[in-house]
This record gives sequence, structure tokens and C-alpha cells, in this order.
Amino acid sequence: MNSLLGPDHYYRLTAKLSALDLRRPVCRAIAVTTVILGVIPVGLVSSSAGPQGTWGRPLAIVVAAVCSVMAVPWLTHHWPTRRVSLAFVVISALCAATDCIIAAEPMLGLLGAVTFAALSAFTVLFHGARMLIVPWTIGAVTLAVLGLRIAQTDAVVAVCGVLLIVMLTVFVASAGSVALRLVDIRSDRAGQLDQVTGLLNRNGFDERLAALIGARNRGDDRFLAVMVIDLDGFSLHAAISETGAAIRARVSIGARLNEAVRRDTLLAHTDDAQFLVAEVLTTPDPTPLTDRLRSAVATAPYRLTASIGVVTTPLHPLVDAPATDVIDELLTLASDQVSDARLAGGNQVRITQCPPLAVLADANDGDGFGA
Repeated sequence: MNSLLGPDHYYRLTAKLSALDLRRPVCRAIAVTTVILGVIPVGLVSSSAGPQGTWGRPLAIVVAAVCSVMAVPWLTHHWPTRRVSLAFVVISALCAATDCIIAAEPMLGLLGAVTFAALSAFTVLFHGARMLIVPWTIGAVTLAVLGLRIAQTDAVVAVCGVLLIVMLTVFVASAGSVALRLVDIRSDRAGQLDQVTGLLNRNGFDERLAALIGARNRGDDRFLAVMVIDLDGFSLHAAISETGAAIRARVSIGARLNEAVRRDTLLAHTDDAQFLVAEVLTTPDPTPLTDRLRSAVATAPYRLTASIGVVTTPLHPLVDAPATDVIDELLTLASDQVSDARLAGGNQVRITQCPPLAVLADANDGDGFGA
């Protein structure tokens, strides 16, 4: 499994939140926190310790307006893109720095610098440790300015105060990074892989497919193909074969299917005689791929054939829909197709191209919020 600090970190975590039905509360929490970041300096304008002077009060109002705008993407019907989230980190750090520096009382500004600890937690959780260079650089400059101002009256307090904020920020970021690694280890141990074939199991298939869907954007003009493969006559083969033959057949056929697909294709073994495949195509016609998969099964030394049900759908409409609901509906449609293929005698392919998806209709009606 790729590290959570890798390039797909943002969308993998999004998929986890979606699977746990936590995307809505997380979005709401981020939006509320962002608004509070802008409201506090405006509320302190009436205080002598708050923003004062020619630039202080106008900057407080500007920060409040910017924070209100930044909260909007977290309140819409879809999860913000990775690019929007990265911009959120940079702008939030600049707003936090402004809040701290415009305070007339530098100790109040130093207290406000704890915002960088919260922002560091968001950054490491959603974008990995490498992106901490942005809020930490801005935070270091902010602490240097505040430290120099406080040192004019008490150097010891300045040093101790700055060190306290640095300690808190580093601790929160480190705790977030460790938590992510523990989640990654737990996911591996919980079983993303099928113990018989070494392919993905259903949980692993769902999580990676959700991440794949979430990583796309509205400009993507490709198609997602989801397939259910059932081995015809596998139950009979297992019943009349010697002990262990059925296991060897599953392992061998799984290996052949794996050789027939591309490296980034999702391939799972979910039942004795069932495999799942998810592939991104440039056209809605999956026939070249299904031909390779059928041939991979037929040429294995077990005299088995495969019935395959396939659903293809454009990727770009899936961006706003709940990934887990999309996966469930596509697999249900593909399972219906494979049932038709088996009823027709087996060793056949049934394909549904670009069907209307109920989950997309729900998302367009505003009923599903990125959950």
C-alpha cells in the first residue's frame, strides 16, 4: 500500500472519511473554524490590545472577509479539490500571521499563534509532512516579529513564549503524522488483500476505487469500467477435484487475470468463483479488456470459462457523488449483467454503457453531501 504521505494522500483520506460517513462533519468543522479565525480580530477591534492604528482595523476586516470566502468551498455539495485545499493552507497561514501581527499587544498576538498548531494538524493530515514547510515558514516569520516586539520589554518572556508555541506546533504535527502511520499500518493488518490469491479483497477494492474516483476532476473525459467476473462451473470443479485443487485454480486464474490487466488496474478476489475489476478507459467500450480477461481464464489448465458483467460510465459526473454509493450501484448493475450472462449459458459478456445512475440524480438534487 502506498504511503499516506504520497501524492494520492488527500484523496485516500477523503475516501476514508467518505466510507466512515464523516465528510459532512469534517467540512462543517473546517468551515466554522475558518470563520472564527476571521471573526476574532474584528471582535478585538474594540479592545486596546486588539488591532489598532491606520492599518490594523482595515486589515482585521480584510482577514474576516477572506476567511468567510475560504469557508464557502467546505459548505458546498462536493469535497474541495486538492488544489483548493492547498490554497486554503497557504491563505489561512497568511491570515493567521496577519491576525497575530496587527494586535497592538504582542502577547495577545503570541497567544493567537496557536492557530499555526491547528493549521499544522490540518496540513499533515490532509497533505503530508512535506507541505508543512508553508505554514511553518510563515509561522516562523510571525513568531520572529512577535518575539522581537516582546523582547523590548522582557527578553525572557519573549524566548519562553516563542518556544512554547514552537513546542506545541511541532507536537501537534508529529502526533498527526504518527496517527496517519498507525492508521496505514492498521489498514494493512485489517486486510486489504485476499489471503488466497494475494489480490485485493472487497474492502481494499472499495477503498482504492473510492480514492480513484475522488482523484478525478470535471475535466476528465475518460470512462470508468467496473466488471464482475464469475467462473462458470467452478463449484462442480471444486466438488470433483482433489483437495486443494480449487485453491490452486483460484490462485492460478487470479495470476493470469493480473497479467491480463494494466499495472494500475484494480483487481480483487471477493468470493470462491468471483473477481472484480475496475479500469479507466478512453472509450465506453470495454471489449478489448473483456476479451483478454476471458482468454486468461479459458487458457488456464482447468477447463473453466468466465461470465463477465460490465458497466461503463463517464468519470467526470462522479466527482460530486458519494464514492461509496457510486461503487455499490455500479457493482449491483455489473452483478445483474453477469447473472444474465450465466443464465444465457455462460462464457459470455454482458455490457451496459453509460446507464443513468440513481446516485448521480440524488447528488444533483442536493440530497447527498460528499458523504
